[in-house]
Amino acid sequence: MRTAIWWIRRDLRLSDNQALSVAISQAEQVVPVFVLDPVLWRSPYVGDKRLAFLLGGLRSLDADLKSRGSYLVLRKDDPVPVLRALCHETGAEVIFAEADVSPYARERDARVSAVLPLQRVGGLLAHPPGTVLKKNGEPYTVYTPFKRTWRSLPLPQVDDLLPAPDWIKTPADLASLPILDHPALPACVLFVPGEGVAQQRLRAFLAEDVVQYAEDRDRMDLEGTSRLSPYLRFGMLSLQQALVAVLAACDACKGAEAWLNELIWREFYMHILYHFPDVRRESFRESLREIAWENDPDAFAAWQEGRTGYPVVDAAMRQMLATGWMHNRARMVVASFLTKDLLIDWRWGERYFMQHLIDGDPASNNGGWQWSAGTGTDAAPYFRIFNPILQGKKFDPQGAYIRRWVPELNKVPDRYIHRPWTMPPEEQKAAHCVIGHAYPSPIVDHAWARERTLAAYKQAKLS
Repeated sequence: MRTAIWWIRRDLRLSDNQALSVAISQAEQVVPVFVLDPVLWRSPYVGDKRLAFLLGGLRSLDADLKSRGSYLVLRKDDPVPVLRALCHETGAEVIFAEADVSPYARERDARVSAVLPLQRVGGLLAHPPGTVLKKNGEPYTVYTPFKRTWRSLPLPQVDDLLPAPDWIKTPADLASLPILDHPALPACVLFVPGEGVAQQRLRAFLAEDVVQYAEDRDRMDLEGTSRLSPYLRFGMLSLQQALVAVLAACDACKGAEAWLNELIWREFYMHILYHFPDVRRESFRESLREIAWENDPDAFAAWQEGRTGYPVVDAAMRQMLATGWMHNRARMVVASFLTKDLLIDWRWGERYFMQHLIDGDPASNNGGWQWSAGTGTDAAPYFRIFNPILQGKKFDPQGAYIRRWVPELNKVPDRYIHRPWTMPPEEQKAAHCVIGHAYPSPIVDHAWARERTLAAYKQAKLS
């Protein structure tokens, strides 16, 4: 009886799963396995909430497999000996896995394929690296022409989506570790892991919120985003299904087109990471690799803990610490503040985000941080420096987002909510918010910091 291993990595789903579909088509028995890789488990970029979300997703996948006559095999060790042992136990002749783009994933897969029959298939991206190139064969480093070529290529249609199998035959009694429930997701985390929840969220978003997405997606005080990023991150929802659904809605509303652009940005950053893996270690722009960062540890700690004295920055950081998620506009604001107000190396912020975000993705996180720092491929110009006060006024006009996450400011009048340090002393007392005591004074003057950063970046370009 021919047996295949389905090696699960970032595809925690049964529907529209190319690796699973190929395994079922080529073998009578399929062994679904997830390997707890110590390199990833102990990485300095790991986060408890993301681990908890992953473990919850594995429990959900195991339940879905059991309803189809199968089960999840969980093993822990380096993937090479784990998969070698599993091939020996089951007589498996082939291993199918969804191809990944990160430097470690590619190195790991190369080690496995050197000694075992690993076959990588598509599924992570609509257009894999190497398929979206300039006419001269070079990769794009600017989003707009990438998007133009990406959209000119064939896109998935509803008939291309693969249904979940009705039944999966798996050898019985294979040894498997229990799926731990530690670390646990805090109650305030609003994301329930699992393919079923992902499907429900996609349907609800496209039925209701996508109409206003273009207008509301930057408003931090509104529920205007899809909140599907954690599910795409772990493949509880396939990108192809998301694309089919949103493309069908594009003719009906501009919100669908705006969300499609965000999905293409996600692909763009994955292509960048594939073609330029060094972006994980250094700035893409060679001229900005020698910025004289201040890297003040006290300022970094204040930013981490949401006590910079700038309300919208502090609200965003506290939202992430509590929930493992942060509004996308807020991510840009706090990244700009760290790199350009505090002049702290973007890599410090990139790592901190990965340690706390449920949807932390190596490609998108790196791309977003380098964009904000002005050091990346399709980056904001280095002289574009977000004003945290104006960003708050524009995208949280009444301060509802601030008041939710910075309760010290609950009673501060609207006219002072974005600059509470300008309140007269008597109004500070009336609002129970004495600046410097109940809430910190700004740790840096934005106008002064802007000039400091411009000088540092100019010097880096000259050197």
